[in-house]
Amino acid sequence: MTAIILFVSFIILIFFGLPVAFSLGTSSLIYLLLEDIPLTIMAQKMYAGLDSFTLVSIPGFILAGNLMNTGGITKRIIDFANSILGHIRGGLSLANIGASMLFAGISGTALADTASIGAMLIPAMKEEGYEADFSAAVTASSSTVGPIIPPSLPMIIAGTLTGISVGKLFLAGALPGILLGVSMMVVSYIISIKRNHPKGERKSIGFILRSFKDAIWAIGLTALILVGILSGVFTPTEASIMAVVYAVIVGLFVYKDLKLKQIPGAIIDSIKMSAAIMILVGFANLFAWILASEQIPQMIAQGILSISTNPIIVILLLNLLLLFVGTFMETIAALIILFPVLLPVAVSVGMDPIQFGVMAVLNLVIGLTTPPVGVCLFVAGGIADVGLVKLSKAVIPFLLVSLAVLMLVSFVPAISMFLPGLIK
Repeated sequence: MTAIILFVSFIILIFFGLPVAFSLGTSSLIYLLLEDIPLTIMAQKMYAGLDSFTLVSIPGFILAGNLMNTGGITKRIIDFANSILGHIRGGLSLANIGASMLFAGISGTALADTASIGAMLIPAMKEEGYEADFSAAVTASSSTVGPIIPPSLPMIIAGTLTGISVGKLFLAGALPGILLGVSMMVVSYIISIKRNHPKGERKSIGFILRSFKDAIWAIGLTALILVGILSGVFTPTEASIMAVVYAVIVGLFVYKDLKLKQIPGAIIDSIKMSAAIMILVGFANLFAWILASEQIPQMIAQGILSISTNPIIVILLLNLLLLFVGTFMETIAALIILFPVLLPVAVSVGMDPIQFGVMAVLNLVIGLTTPPVGVCLFVAGGIADVGLVKLSKAVIPFLLVSLAVLMLVSFVPAISMFLPGLIK
């Protein structure tokens, strides 16, 4: 009975607009009071959830992304993508997606991608003659590539929870992320042909090379992180610090767009974002402990396996559950609560933990663009000044192609396991 109250109170609080972190914390507090459990357990379980060296990498990656964004890296990535794709019909929308794929290696979060690239490209697309709802739909949908292509904050969380190699999870997300981005480009191109969207002038090879030269430092950051982690030179946490150092050097001395007086502001913004994530992680760990004490994970696992032990059916059920949760719960919170619960179920039907990690993250980030509560839809819609109903219709083609990629990742292990299989 108390477990039911836990879930009902959580859903009610979410419905009334309370942030997910505090909805988790408040519903957990209600449970503890009803069960007469000492409230000191809140501090203990929250601290236990945060007591991880790998989690220290999150503030580092967030700060690196903010520094690179402040230092003009976003504009250079957009310019490079547009120099290659801008001459194609609907080229600016293709450049939007391409920029998201490149920017993913810096931000690692969908919201940062939507806000940063959307602020620049959505107004530009509208000015060029693209529909507002299409511009917002492209931006919101392509932002989901961010948490898949490394470095990925959700992948760090998944690895921390279960002891799976974060480096291998990073590699496992690369091909699915590229496949997702390319698939969205195809959809965008088809829509642009039908609607006769504008196209720009073809750029010269020299112009493209100059744009690449400007953007190479952004690509270099991703290479630094991956090579450093996979070669064993540094851990993910150390990689995040190296990324910050790299971002400062590039912003101050290479691009020279980053000013010393801007660094404190970037640090403060990163502290706020990191604090929000850490509070979420702490409360989600408390919530997960309550679920474990009520044996909810075992009930979910038994419920899924009682329906069928056929691997195809089980994987489909896992996808449905994760997609449903991803539509209303923040990605990191959902990962902390569900990933350790569902991983044994996936492994029991022969799925590799790394493949399941990519599948779980992909499911949950698709929820960020799933109506009616997809967070990225609200951000992109706010920038484009378009209503949620209209935007929800515009995002459907991109949502369908995302689900198609999800099915490939779920049932074709080589897509996510090929690159991790190259290292020992």
